Amino acid sequence: MAAGRINFIWVGKLKKKFYADGCAHYHKKLSRFYKLDERVVRDGPGKLPAPERNAKEGEGILAKAGKNDLLVVLDEHGEQTMSRGFAKLLTRWTDMPGVEPTFVIGGPFGLSDEVKAAARHTMRLSDMTLPHELARLMLMEQLYRAACIQKGIPYHHD
Repeated sequence: MAAGRINFIWVGKLKKKFYADGCAHYHKKLSRFYKLDERVVRDGPGKLPAPERNAKEGEGILAKAGKNDLLVVLDEHGEQTMSRGFAKLLTRWTDMPGVEPTFVIGGPFGLSDEVKAAARHTMRLSDMTLPHELARLMLMEQLYRAACIQKGIPYHHD
């Protein structure tokens, strides 16, 4: 049975079927351990320059963030951690009273400075730049992996 809660704020819908299928797969697996809530922000207008588009998307992200959300943004300059370390962070965040970890992934041009400033934690999935849809899939898999580590389920191999 799911215990605790994990939230997500994403920019844009998944456009490629294989990303959508992969995310749905891990969403279903992860929902055995946590209640999940996804909030989607519309992509900024494509005609806008990247900084203005990020600002528009950032307004949408901050509008969808609740007072109990512990914002964890994914950004190329964030802290990198191994899977076991991530499982420990997730345990700490989900055990904190009155807050819910809320993972934020921006659109193709990243996140606005305002969203980064509102974050309680900034992390990265890779030293390489990733498409935002792939980052979403990788995050879902790593959250499932972390949940398996927490529960002692043999999914993760050292």
